[in-house]
Amino acid sequence: MKKPILFLLLICIFFGNPINAQVNRLLNRVSKSVTNDANGKTDSGSKPKNEQPEPKCACDQPEFILDLGGNLKLMYSEISISVQEDGSILIKDKLSDAYYIAKDGVTQGPIKTGDPRLKGFENVDDAGLEKEVTPWANNEYITRNTEKYLIKFNGKSYGPYDQIKEFKVSKSKDKFAAIVVENVPVSEADGKKMEEAIKNAKTDQEKMELSMKYSQSMLQKIQQGGGPSSLMPKLVTNISGVTYDPLKSVGGTLNNNIKYDDILFSTYDKVIDLSNKVLLTLKPEAEGAKDLFVNTTNTKYAFYNYGTLTFSDGTVMSELFNPHLVKVNGQVNIAYMYYSPNKNAIIQCKLPF
Repeated sequence: MKKPILFLLLICIFFGNPINAQVNRLLNRVSKSVTNDANGKTDSGSKPKNEQPEPKCACDQPEFILDLGGNLKLMYSEISISVQEDGSILIKDKLSDAYYIAKDGVTQGPIKTGDPRLKGFENVDDAGLEKEVTPWANNEYITRNTEKYLIKFNGKSYGPYDQIKEFKVSKSKDKFAAIVVENVPVSEADGKKMEEAIKNAKTDQEKMELSMKYSQSMLQKIQQGGGPSSLMPKLVTNISGVTYDPLKSVGGTLNNNIKYDDILFSTYDKVIDLSNKVLLTLKPEAEGAKDLFVNTTNTKYAFYNYGTLTFSDGTVMSELFNPHLVKVNGQVNIAYMYYSPNKNAIIQCKLPF
């Protein structure tokens, strides 16, 4: 041991408790400083330093959506987020199994499992709500009478149809498009009855007679329903100038999210309007994209995949979620959200599109 240190220890022992107390206070300050450094705090211990940088997608004019601190005290790594069409945001805290709903700067919660306010959000299968069993049961435009469906839109009725395969409404609620089948010879219920009857038949002759009976019944139903063409899917819409024929198409589905306030068909590599005009052909990296967006002039598109938004001009933005199209002061924008570690908040940005 070096002499200066030994000399200091002797003085401390000689003078007793007063010096010991000072040394202890000094050691405590040093220990606290080391602990603060490890936790990202300043020497004064006032507030934690957040050394984590803002995401690359951060914008110059961010819109504050939800403060995870304050009264909520939620950890971003322990929440899941779902967004409704009207802009409502559902936050689930995985630690407490509670929900929060944020909209227009107001946050409700905590909300417990089974609360009717959770209905309508995606990804809430574990919310304890009654699951929809009948297709289109909760659709305000579609009603069912016995085995047939009827579409009622803006005072007009369309149908009846045995099946409605797809149904989309524009954001302004003034346009709709649907893929329907007017006549299905054998419903699922009828098919089960047929199988059960033939299965329980005692002789081969009885089975043959039942088969003939059901075949004649199906043929009669086809003739009464409008012939073989009534068995084929067709497009029904209140949009004028529509020439799209599902039977002659190369596949695809109706989509009301691709272009603002419009309904289009999206295929694996193309975007097609209801007049059967190809608006855009996608680059290989965008083929099959689930979330696709087209600008108002049909000259640019963007696709979203695993937190990354890629534009057709090569621009790439990462670390974001919930991209969607909005209209502000007559200008269509592509909006997205991201988590700000510095603000401990969910932030939204908008880009003219």
